[in-house]
Amino acid sequence: MTDHIPTVGAAAPDFTLDTTNGKPVVLSSFRGTKNVLIAFFPLAFTSTCTTELCAFTDDYSAFVDKDVEVVPISVDAVPSLKAYKAQSNLSVELASDFKRDVSRAYGVLLAERFYSNRAYFLVDKTGTIRWAHVETNPSHRRENSEILAEIEKL
Repeated sequence: MTDHIPTVGAAAPDFTLDTTNGKPVVLSSFRGTKNVLIAFFPLAFTSTCTTELCAFTDDYSAFVDKDVEVVPISVDAVPSLKAYKAQSNLSVELASDFKRDVSRAYGVLLAERFYSNRAYFLVDKTGTIRWAHVETNPSHRRENSEILAEIEKL
């Protein structure tokens, strides 16, 4: 990883990314209205990522009920993410960090592999990081129950 991972209590680095619904997602646009779970995932069409994103789809209402916008981000291009979303029947919109700028800003880019590590950043309505977890191995993931328990602490 090339850059510094933002710490809990720090302002979340802002970003604007293209998404699978054709509308850009802007992190700062949620300030004052919603908490945001930024979920970096390494690559579309891989088993752990599919399990994780299907779980976000299955538990989507639990996140909505907690006033949390789930923003899954990968380095895949938007056309690949659209195909992946359709194939896996995902309800969450996926964001493309094709230029790797956001992965670098959050310190999760695995430069030697040219994709991001699996990582989670829970950002509150003020734009402050309240929980962060970066996997030691990108094939590991957090269960939604653990993430929802962190959301309960907001």
